[in-house]
Amino acid sequence: MRIGVLFVSPHREDATVLSRMLSSIPVPLAHVADLQHASATIQAEPYQVILTEATLPDGTWRDVLDMARRVVPAPAVIVTDAAADARFWAEALNLGVYDLIAQPFATDEVRRILSYACSRLSDKSRTAVAAV
Repeated sequence: MRIGVLFVSPHREDATVLSRMLSSIPVPLAHVADLQHASATIQAEPYQVILTEATLPDGTWRDVLDMARRVVPAPAVIVTDAAADARFWAEALNLGVYDLIAQPFATDEVRRILSYACSRLSDKSRTAVAAV
C-alpha cells in the first residue's frame, strides 16, 4: 500500500493548494480528476487515504467509498465539500467515511487530519504484519 493521499477532484487548483499545505509534513499527495482514474490508480497501487470531493464528474463520494471498500486493506476515505451541511456530515460519517474536511481548506486542519489518518493507518499495517 502506498503511503500518502490520493486526492480525487476535478479541480486541479485545489490539488496545488493541498500540495503546498502538505509540503512541510511527510504526507505525499497524488491527484486524479475523476472516479474512473481513481479506480484505476487504486487498483494499480492502493493509497492509505483517499480524499475526495463530494461530487465528481462521474460519481459521488459514495462511489469512492464503495470503491475503497473493495481494496484490501481498505484506505480511509475523507470527503471535502464547500456546501456541506450538518445532515451531510452526519450521513457521511454514519456510512463509514473516516473524516470530513471543510472548504475552503484550512492549513492546520488539513495537515492534522491527513497526517493523523496516514500515521494511524501505517501503525495498523505494521501491527497486522507483526501479528502474522
